[in-house]
This record gives sequence, C-alpha cells and structure tokens, in this order.
Amino acid sequence: MTTQNSHMHTPFAATLLERRDLSADTALFRVAPEESALRTLCSFVPGQFVQLSVPGGGEVPISPADLPAADGTLELCVRRAGHVTEVLHQAATGATLGLRGPFGTGFPLEEMAGRPVLLLAGGLGIAPLRSLLMHLLRNRNDFEEVTLMYGARQPKLMLFREELAALAAKGGLRLFLTVDFAPEESAGTFSCAVGLLPDLLKGFRFDAERTYAAVCGPPPLYRCLIGELQKAGVEAERILLSLERRMRCGIGRCCHCAIGQKLCCVDGPVFRASELRQIPEAL
Repeated sequence: MTTQNSHMHTPFAATLLERRDLSADTALFRVAPEESALRTLCSFVPGQFVQLSVPGGGEVPISPADLPAADGTLELCVRRAGHVTEVLHQAATGATLGLRGPFGTGFPLEEMAGRPVLLLAGGLGIAPLRSLLMHLLRNRNDFEEVTLMYGARQPKLMLFREELAALAAKGGLRLFLTVDFAPEESAGTFSCAVGLLPDLLKGFRFDAERTYAAVCGPPPLYRCLIGELQKAGVEAERILLSLERRMRCGIGRCCHCAIGQKLCCVDGPVFRASELRQIPEAL
C-alpha cells in the first residue's frame, strides 16, 4: 500500500481546539491535525471533503468551511443531525478526533479565474461554499465580480451572517441575503429580503454569458436554481453543483452515493449541471 493510499484509509489524529456555536444545532469546530497530515490536507481544493472520525461515534463526511490556515488548523461546520455528529457536539476541547482526505473533486479554480463568480447557498449549503468564497476573496484580483446569494428559513438559522456582512462591507463582495419568513422580533437585526432564494435571481443583472455559478443547498433548490440560471443565460457547463450531502465512505467502496454510473465521492462532489442533465435521479 502506498503512502497516499494509506492516508485514504487510516485517519490522521486531530485535536479539537475550539467550538463556536452558529445556531441551535450547528457549530464551527476548529481542529489541529497532527504534523504528518499537513502536507496531505494542504492539497485541499474548495469543494472537496474530508472524513471526520469521532471516538465512540463513528465517521462522517464533512466539507471544510475554509482552506487550512497558515498554522494547519481546519474549520469544520457541522450540524447535529445523527449519532456521529451528536457525539462530536458533546466532545470537549482537547478531544482527539480523526481525519482522512481530502477526497473528491473541487471547483475548477483555474478555469474560473478571470471570470465573474456567483455563489448560491441554501441553508447549511453555505458551509461548503464558504471555503470557495474565502479563496475568491483572498485572491480577489484573479476574479471579476464576486456575488453571494444566501437563503435560510429564518434569520436565526442564517449561518455566518455577521461575518458575511463584514466581508461585504470591506468591498469586493456583493451580498444578497433572504429568508423564507422573518418573525417580527427579528426585524431590524440585519438587512435581508423575505422570499425564496430563486427569487433573488429574477431580475438580477449580471454577465451571465461569462459567469460561473456555484450552488449548494437542500435537494429541491437545485432544479429551481438551474432553471433560473439557464433562463438568465448561464450555460450548464458553467453551473457547478456541490452534492456533498450524498457522501458516505469517501473512497467509492460503499456505492451509497451512486448517481447513475457516477460515484459522487469519486467523480464529485462538485459536478457541472451539464454532466447530470441525463441522470434523472441526480437531483
């Protein structure tokens, strides 16, 4: 077995350094991988994912919320939605976790360079797209207009909203936020529209013939957004879909993430809409 393959199968140790609650059931975990893992993890491309193992819980695929920091630490945005994530949310600072990866295909950053980029995130879909957003902003001169449209069910479920507002205030990012509904007590806390995410695209003026669109969110969202993007003039080849929620083993063994003849963990999780149009069950 080669060293690369052993890294695919054997987790690196990682220490849980910090946890920051983002909502009632979602938190941002900062972990420090062992030094021998840094070279492998630093090859991470936005859109790829890692396998996070939690002692006493099991293993779960997670898309990092940012590229590895200069000190090698990694941020993972995790919703409490099952046994493994429940155990993780109960873990104390200093706990030892495990990391494998990165796995899968990321966004085609070189191809996107010099073009406008539109990010469309629904709900927890902001987490995988945050790593792409951070890359775009850190390399702002390599891209044209950067726009983020982010929708959540209600204001208190909108993740990273203060951070996103601060990034937009610095310039270089056009930010549009929307919620399905806004309780009266949340009025005035931050600026956002009330409506569905696809509604933000209607009437939105942008250079559709050159724009790359990156989409991640709940399953019903994809078809609506693809339709609106194509109606605006974005070719299916430039509509990039992250299907990271389908991940399971990460190495193409279990086939739980099969999409037609494709395996999401090997051929994805980032796909072009043009790749999936002939696969009815893909979305």
